Amino acid sequence: MPAWILRTSVLFTCYLTWTSFAQNNPLTDFCRRWGHQSAVVDRKLYIDGGLVNYKPFGSSTADPFLLYNDLNSVSRGMPPLYANLSKNETIPDVDGGILWEDSVNKRLYLYGGEYHKATPPDFNLYSYDILNNYWVSFGPPTGAQSINTASYGAGVSVPSLGEAYYYGGLLSNASIPDWNGPPRATNSLIQYTMDSNSWSNLTGPDEVPRAEGAMMFIPIGDAGMLVYFGGSQDLHGNGTLTPQPLNEIFLYDVANAKWYTQKTSGNTPDIRRRFCGGATWADDQSSYNIYIYGGFGFPPNTTGYDDVYILTIPSFQWIRGPYPPHSNVSGPFPKNMMSCNVVDHAQMLVIGGTFSNDTKYSCDVPNIYGTHNMNLGEQDKDKAIWASYQPNLTTYVVPTDIITAVGGHNSGGATMTTPISGFDAPDLSVIMTRKAASGTRTPTRSIGVSTTTPNPPPPSSSSPTPPPGPSLSSGAIAGIVVGSCVALILALLGGWFFIRRRKDHHRRDSAAAPLPPPMGEMPVAYQYDPSVQMQNGWSGTQVSSPTMTTVSYERQQSLQPAGPPVELAGEGESPYEYRGMSPMSGKFELGGGQGVTSSN
Repeated sequence: MPAWILRTSVLFTCYLTWTSFAQNNPLTDFCRRWGHQSAVVDRKLYIDGGLVNYKPFGSSTADPFLLYNDLNSVSRGMPPLYANLSKNETIPDVDGGILWEDSVNKRLYLYGGEYHKATPPDFNLYSYDILNNYWVSFGPPTGAQSINTASYGAGVSVPSLGEAYYYGGLLSNASIPDWNGPPRATNSLIQYTMDSNSWSNLTGPDEVPRAEGAMMFIPIGDAGMLVYFGGSQDLHGNGTLTPQPLNEIFLYDVANAKWYTQKTSGNTPDIRRRFCGGATWADDQSSYNIYIYGGFGFPPNTTGYDDVYILTIPSFQWIRGPYPPHSNVSGPFPKNMMSCNVVDHAQMLVIGGTFSNDTKYSCDVPNIYGTHNMNLGEQDKDKAIWASYQPNLTTYVVPTDIITAVGGHNSGGATMTTPISGFDAPDLSVIMTRKAASGTRTPTRSIGVSTTTPNPPPPSSSSPTPPPGPSLSSGAIAGIVVGSCVALILALLGGWFFIRRRKDHHRRDSAAAPLPPPMGEMPVAYQYDPSVQMQNGWSGTQVSSPTMTTVSYERQQSLQPAGPPVELAGEGESPYEYRGMSPMSGKFELGGGQGVTSSN
């Protein structure tokens, strides 16, 4: 047999073996994601963890990547996605947690979440250093108060104050080691102070444990206010979850550490959980407007919702949003466990999520990686709320639906500034007239380095080509190739078994991660049909939501041990160096729908 044929055959066998062990590419193999954490710092929207399905459709897996959307660019109508940030296997891959952003010190903090089919380790706070592209551990919570890791609660970061909050959430054997019994909710409000790396376990608005709701920050009052609503409540503390009505809003006055409760009026959304939302406000802050999308339902409507609602404050009115248009019923594609991030007060990017009423496994617009955009002021050519992303849109205008409810004009001037039935607490009538001053917090470290996109390391320089030596026989060539191939296969198998062992055995005596410098769901089974992608795409003339994708996964309560995160990536090194973006066709194409021409 000619030597080149022998070499080719053996190398092809090696290639097939290698591809069977290869890591899924988070861009080219993407099908859908949900339950992830996301945050915006400067002009990047970071997406961490969650659950993901790859093409061809397979079982749900924990997503090991830290990704980001470049908010300065547009590709196929959405900000392009990149996957070249550092995150190795020692960093937790969780769903239902939160990324607290610190835009002052250029960090992300990963708190909470569930380990997918794995036993969680003891809690350590991990932080991604945006400037240097690596992770560090801030260690376990310090202080006398006990801090548990919850999942699917509600949280928010306030970088101007250097504070982050997390209210409620589920405690279970997927988030806490050695947990016994069924999952149950908590009523704690956790506060994390970034500059001192300190924790406080505060009380909630009452004794009722809650989970699966949403929390936003608005700059009202002396130092701002946290606004919580929706989700579920655990009235008996035994894990039996019942709906938390959305006509009851819980408010936390940050300056005075005091809770208030306020009833709403208007078109109240149906009970829901695991929805997402974001807050923006008029230029004169005469109205603060919280947009929510979707959510999972409760019996008898467990399917959930495909709709948009707006809570406007301080009149505390619920307004039915412009989707579905001219309708008071849900759209056809209910969605939950997505993330929402407001960008420059004017747009809200809705990332991922699951659909619960599909009868087939469908991907979530793979060519834009499940990214969808809400134009909060409907400032696009079609005056639609679902629209192409505009990187230069930095001003929010109050849309007609809100002006109709509160008066004024598109830059503010609201005339209805109290609830129809008055404030439930007298203090609120005063607090709601105050505007929180912008924070004066300064960085606690040097941030002179710009947050540029890290690139893969350049290839090393080529060595001079040596002079040709004596040729080898076909047998020698085959022996060398086969030996190399066997060595490669053994190395891959050894690495695979090592990783599996780390994931299947919780080693509490592992080395600790380096500390930073001191600082001053429902199981569903459907049949997969690969021919089904997205239906009813967005068009330039018809308003429609992110279109159909269905997800199925199992949350197992009997979990197997897994290795704890111990060693962090250093020197900017990342085991995942995929880099790419969505195709640049100039068209925003969703499945079979009509294209919308990109603004860029």
